[in-house]
Amino acid sequence: MNVLGGIRVLDLTTGPVGGLATMALADFGADVVKVEPATGDRFRSQPAAVFWLRGKRSVVLEPDEPGDRRALDALIDRCDILVVSSTDSKLRSMGCDWETASRRNRSIIHCNITAFGSTGRYAELPGYEGLVAAHSGRMAVFDGQALRTGPVFAALPIGSHAASQAAVQGMLAALWARDRRGGCHRVETSLLRGMLAYDLASLLIEQLRDSWPGEIPDPKKVGGGMPTLNYHPVMAADGRWIQLGNLLEHHLYAFLEATDLLPELLVEEAFQTPPASWSRSAVESARDRILARMRERKASEWMEIFRAHGGVVAETFLSSQQALQHPDLVGNGDVFEREHPRLGPVRQLGVLAQLDSTPGSAGGLPPGIGEHNEAVRAQWNAIEPHTATPAAGAASGRPLDGVTVLEVATIIAAPLATTMLADLGARVIKLEAIGGDPYRHLLPQGLLAVKTNAGKESLCVDLKTDAGREILHRLAARSDVVLHNFRPGVPERLGLGYEQLSATRPDLVWVAATGYGPNGPGARRPCAHPVAGAAMGGVVHQAGAGMPPVDCDGIEAIRDAARRLMRANEANPDPNTSVVLASAVLLGLVGRQRHGIGQQISVNMMAANAYANADDMLAYAGKPDRPTVDAGLHGLGACYRLYETADGWVFLAIGSDAQWRRFVEAAAHPTLASDPRFETIERRRANDSALADLLSAAFRERTADAWEALLVPARVGCVRVHDDPGSFLMSRPDLTAEVEHLRFGRTRRWGPLVVCNGGPDKLGPGALAGEHTDTLLEEIGYSPREIEELRAEGIVASEPV
Repeated sequence: MNVLGGIRVLDLTTGPVGGLATMALADFGADVVKVEPATGDRFRSQPAAVFWLRGKRSVVLEPDEPGDRRALDALIDRCDILVVSSTDSKLRSMGCDWETASRRNRSIIHCNITAFGSTGRYAELPGYEGLVAAHSGRMAVFDGQALRTGPVFAALPIGSHAASQAAVQGMLAALWARDRRGGCHRVETSLLRGMLAYDLASLLIEQLRDSWPGEIPDPKKVGGGMPTLNYHPVMAADGRWIQLGNLLEHHLYAFLEATDLLPELLVEEAFQTPPASWSRSAVESARDRILARMRERKASEWMEIFRAHGGVVAETFLSSQQALQHPDLVGNGDVFEREHPRLGPVRQLGVLAQLDSTPGSAGGLPPGIGEHNEAVRAQWNAIEPHTATPAAGAASGRPLDGVTVLEVATIIAAPLATTMLADLGARVIKLEAIGGDPYRHLLPQGLLAVKTNAGKESLCVDLKTDAGREILHRLAARSDVVLHNFRPGVPERLGLGYEQLSATRPDLVWVAATGYGPNGPGARRPCAHPVAGAAMGGVVHQAGAGMPPVDCDGIEAIRDAARRLMRANEANPDPNTSVVLASAVLLGLVGRQRHGIGQQISVNMMAANAYANADDMLAYAGKPDRPTVDAGLHGLGACYRLYETADGWVFLAIGSDAQWRRFVEAAAHPTLASDPRFETIERRRANDSALADLLSAAFRERTADAWEALLVPARVGCVRVHDDPGSFLMSRPDLTAEVEHLRFGRTRRWGPLVVCNGGPDKLGPGALAGEHTDTLLEEIGYSPREIEELRAEGIVASEPV
């Protein structure tokens, strides 16, 4: 039984972003037909194309040809979902724009995935991730990683990852709404919207730092300097590095115990208080002892000790190629091998999530160009066009209206996923401990938790009591989805296991978000975002050439390398997981809608972050190496990198000879235009260093704004680098929404990653811990007196405003 069996998807996108989105639909049973020109998708030459083309059928159509245009129209008339990736003007010329397609097909779901949006100043720029990362302030996040001043190239394609998953979410939410209420649905997302997932606090800090003096940290200093002892890269005796992820106090103590450091620290007065209150000198003393102790054993020996202990959060730094052999990816079936007729055995990622009743299946081989021309036309033309009467009134900007999600989760990955569902219209109820989600206490005033609790209702309850578990069961009986992030075995002890809850709600969609998945050797190990980033190759890629070092001359050199590695390992692994988790929940909801069944779903951080490394997360003989970021952390080559200008920085992205010709013409640079070393893309690559030197000198002749004003109208990928994502977002009201927060008052919050039917009329603020405790208890049948008694006994609570 497939979630999407019988759903017809017409894919007119080019490249991996749309390709990954439609691949996910194909993996879960949709008939995905890729429309491409006779020369094929121009990104077929990418090593990862064999991955994101899998499971699809290919037809060749040239919309400018009258006969092909009629054939394309016939396919549009019969598809359920049309996926495109272009500007409105280009889509209109092809007859694939929303207005035209929805007039022809009264049940169509139209999804457009762009770089900057389909309209506006940057809409015509080539859709390179680097341009979006630079423009949105993303490249300022890594300040301090490079041994120079200025922005740092953002290597991991997280905008592409989030945009592809946002498209999946939007299409599945629209499908759920269409099956319930009918009508056409418009879905829009972009790499720029994808970037919204990764700003966890800068937008709010930008608004509050002046009005809350002394309370709000400087965004430039959040996460800066040396790593905390909890999140520390450490070097072992064999030169290999291990990333620690012991965020919570008991995990840090577990690490100190496993390394035999705890006894010697506890006898000293400086370490008699909890670690959060250790003095600066005590922290530095502990740091040096930790770094020295880790040099006493090989990385493999330490990891054996940590796994045996069971309470230590740690992983060895790996490249994405090495990660394909990670025992937990293997143990959970998140990687597999398939024979390719030309490439031989290809090792690649499996499906997004494990669904026990409607499982996905990684599709077959990638299609040849036009391989299915006759079969698709014959099969689809035999189907009646979608000419049903549209639903009365406009389709809702809240397609998940009517869905209730019960969240029992902490920190970022799972709570951020349910925020995405709330932005699509779901009602999300968060159950948290009496003291609140620990994430609320990591910055003053619960600042960090504003984003991860946006649009939700919150109830603080002690689930270790019978009365607390009764509250959980009453809420679960009214919920469509229950989502948690406990390790295996814990849900059952707390009364929220699948068998326990589905006994009263058989169609429940029960979702487990774990670190390592349920079936690998690490199933019961704790996990945190830095270890997923290190283990799946993202940090090694971001760290650049020469990192991590295999040899360091003394503790000071190790300290500096650790600092730079931690700057490279920022918070993206959590949102990387969140976007996959939200997609998985929607697969479960659509599966229930179409087949009438509930089920268990499992998503793990390792596999989700492998997807974020999808450009290199496959292996076959002769596969090109992943491009390495230069040691200066400028970029991947002369035509795709940061350049300093007369007053700031720009990012240049030129990927074709046509783009190069437009650049040299607009820049009016006679040396570059006439130099035979740079005539073709192959020659530019062969003379990369010389070209970088010439371009470096040229860009210093004008300001960043002047270069952007000169090159953007010529459709050349060159944008000014914004130095802070918070100030950038404050300049873009189209990407944010105004809300009234109970503590912070009128502020702007992050907008949705994907906009359906124009988006919701309003978005909710971040809930305080237990803000809705009384109203929720009353809703499920508790009297005012019973609520007062529950509060008096410490079974429920609310944080003070």
